[in-house]
Amino acid sequence: MMIANNKKKIPAIEYILGVLIIISFSCSKQEKPPDPVKDIDGNSYKTVKIGTQIWMAENLKTTRFNNGTEISLITDTTIWGGLKTPGYCWYDNDPVTYKDSYGALYNGFTATDTTLCPDGWHVPSKDDLHQLMIFLGDTASAGGKLKESGTTHWLTPNKGADNSSGFTAFASGIRYFEGSFTSVLYYTGFWSATKTGINDQWFMGLYYREASVVIEHRTSNIGLSVRCIKN
Repeated sequence: MMIANNKKKIPAIEYILGVLIIISFSCSKQEKPPDPVKDIDGNSYKTVKIGTQIWMAENLKTTRFNNGTEISLITDTTIWGGLKTPGYCWYDNDPVTYKDSYGALYNGFTATDTTLCPDGWHVPSKDDLHQLMIFLGDTASAGGKLKESGTTHWLTPNKGADNSSGFTAFASGIRYFEGSFTSVLYYTGFWSATKTGINDQWFMGLYYREASVVIEHRTSNIGLSVRCIKN
């Protein structure tokens, strides 16, 4: 005698729909992108998670420390060269052209102040920079992963640039210790807060002709960009 099979077969279309619902639910549970962060001036910055670190995805442009203290705006070349205290500027002393896209250039004395970044954030240490390199694989190709692709904010060939990290580095230039400006579209450097001496500290540099990253140290009198990292 045959025993009836009362198990109802699931039609193929219902099975497919069920799988799609499960996939959709799984995607919705993925980690959401980090929230933007605001500085004391009210500027809002996109952020990006790289490995276990959360970084600003735009250059800092605050004119005040997070306790409300004004940072000295230095336009004069002589004063800039002799400064031993915090100071900032806009590339070519032209905020209309450079502020929104490239942010400010800060001297190293500004970058070592613990109140420069918004509350809950800090200027990266040398160790933070090295950890970033580990997340990106190696220093030989990390620059390309950090640089914005294309030639809007970098000169050709902008070697290796694919911005696969989401860091979106622009070639924001440098202000030398004697006060001159140079290298916008060619080069960018990001301060660390780690000093090697009274007037010298570490930074990370990117160049339009290289896919690599350089982590080295220079005099604190130069002006470089700052990217804050979450505590």
